[in-house]
Amino acid sequence: MPRICNPAQHRLRVGRCSLPGQVYLLTTVTHQRRPVFVDTELARLAARCIGDAGLWAAGRCLCWVLMPDHWHGLVELGEGDDLARVMQRFKGVLSRRIGQQIRLAGPLWMHGYHDHALRRDEDLAAAARYVIANPVRAGLAACPLDWPYWDAWFVGDGPDCLL
Repeated sequence: MPRICNPAQHRLRVGRCSLPGQVYLLTTVTHQRRPVFVDTELARLAARCIGDAGLWAAGRCLCWVLMPDHWHGLVELGEGDDLARVMQRFKGVLSRRIGQQIRLAGPLWMHGYHDHALRRDEDLAAAARYVIANPVRAGLAACPLDWPYWDAWFVGDGPDCLL
């Protein structure tokens, strides 16, 4: 399948820089927004991959949520990491693992991803709550704790930390 190029796509990369220790809010969507992860087994497989610290190399994933057709995460880059390599590794590992389970018609992920570097004045816990509340905003769960496909570094603080 030929890759369709968006002439403005290069502008999305202008100014994108990868800084070790910087936390980024990352989002990527499935190809044609197919709800691949409504399948419980595929969602569980993806969650196991996402939770594997080796996936993040020198960095770490602080928080993530897997939705039926997209993924959000807060990722802190490690020394020597850059956003493009981290997302390429993320998408590649999940694509291979999912591809071992089912035959997908086309790629698993859309090309590209959205990133936002958190500024110093942005509250990391608030950004994490925003990420894990995504299923509530989408009408898929009444409470973030009702959605099974997420994780966050502060879960030990109890459910009140999510409010």
